[in-house]
Amino acid sequence: MDFIKDKMNDFLTWIQHATAQDFINLSNEILWSYFLIFLLIGVGLYFTVKTRFVQVRLFGEMFRLLGDGFNRYPKEQRGISSFQAFCISAASRVGIGNLAGVAGAIALGGPGAVFWMWALAVIGAASGFVESTLAQIYKVKDKSGFRGGPAYYMEKGLGKRWMGILFAILIMVCFGFVFNAVQANTVTAAVETAFGFDKNIFGIILSILTAIVIFGGVKRIASISTWLVPTMATFYIFIALFVMIVNFRQIPEVFMTILSHAFGFQEFLGGGIGTAITLGIKRGLFSNEAGMGSAPNAAATATVSHPVKQGLVQALGVYVDTLLVCSATAFIILTSGIYKTGEVSGIELTQASLSSHMGDWATIFIAIILFFFAFTSIIGNYYYGETNIEFIGKKTRTSILIYRLCVVGMVMFGSVAHNEMVWSLADIFMGLMALFNLVAIVLLGKFAFAALKDYTDQRKAGKDPVFYADSIEGLTNIEGWEKRPK
Repeated sequence: MDFIKDKMNDFLTWIQHATAQDFINLSNEILWSYFLIFLLIGVGLYFTVKTRFVQVRLFGEMFRLLGDGFNRYPKEQRGISSFQAFCISAASRVGIGNLAGVAGAIALGGPGAVFWMWALAVIGAASGFVESTLAQIYKVKDKSGFRGGPAYYMEKGLGKRWMGILFAILIMVCFGFVFNAVQANTVTAAVETAFGFDKNIFGIILSILTAIVIFGGVKRIASISTWLVPTMATFYIFIALFVMIVNFRQIPEVFMTILSHAFGFQEFLGGGIGTAITLGIKRGLFSNEAGMGSAPNAAATATVSHPVKQGLVQALGVYVDTLLVCSATAFIILTSGIYKTGEVSGIELTQASLSSHMGDWATIFIAIILFFFAFTSIIGNYYYGETNIEFIGKKTRTSILIYRLCVVGMVMFGSVAHNEMVWSLADIFMGLMALFNLVAIVLLGKFAFAALKDYTDQRKAGKDPVFYADSIEGLTNIEGWEKRPK
């Protein structure tokens, strides 16, 4: 009894002296350590088995569909093309997480965190396939083409509108506000390091640029993302490949370092493996968003002949984000050896590491590329919030105006806020989003599995797969698909 009393007294003392940051950190510890890590891995493995390793088996099909993404529908029927929907989600995925997130995971969790980012990407690609396929199945028509996402399949598939509304609020706050604050916070820090630019002034500039784009609507978001995302990602990967070629003798050593720290005996005894797993999965989820419920909002907008087509395209986005862009950052950092000193972390570590390979100009280069990464992520994040406002209630000019002004305000806030606070808030909100979304897609997964079978059967018959509202037995509340012609 004395032991329990002592613990209770310690806890009460902690509460009395705890700061807001302490409470946020405790919430993150409980949410991630006891729920989400096991759920993300478990659900990903479940979908991998049920789809017979769709993320590996149909890897080649993903590339074929991406090339076919410039849709062939009559102009008057076009909404967002498959490729544009891919780029909207990539605009959100390819961003701060690929540079600052990876650096933070390595600085705090060691090189082993990179392995767990890879593992989550491979496993999570199956979850990404399922959630995006479901978003396509349950999408609805609007004046721009289609819209949908987790909130819609929670309402139409599960019959739980309250759950959809709660998710819609979470994604609106998480992406529209918190994640955009993280993006702004990191790019402002990088610009300050590279140019000595005042945070307040740069925050104003970034806010104005954000306002110009988001007041232009989803079409402008799609058009900007379509050319800017592939260009900036390709340019960054090209630089990373150059670093790898110059340091090719270190490639085996880098892989061994990652694996040894992911499973090493010393790390096991010191508790380092747990930290590596937690940070690897946290930052992996922040970067590739597999299973979080964000990418389905973009996937639902695509005009395709079969839901599985966009499900496969969006699964490819998980690979592109983590196995390409995140790995590029990890290699740059690990070959530099600067992470071992512990003197810098986050985006400053990425800047310092690339500078050690390429010279001082690399600090400026990272700041510039990060600006484009962050800017496209901000506009992609904005869209996720806007489409969910329409789910909650009738979208009015007033509601959208208020939301847009709040997004611009959070970009400004993030530019000057404390780094740890915005990242911790991001962890909480993306964790809550993933929790609700994973439950929903597990319950509705059978329809994604049936759609996959329908797709593969048609492909084996030499057809270009076409989906109808009555293609799957027991499927109801379908608005975005026509019934099979009699």
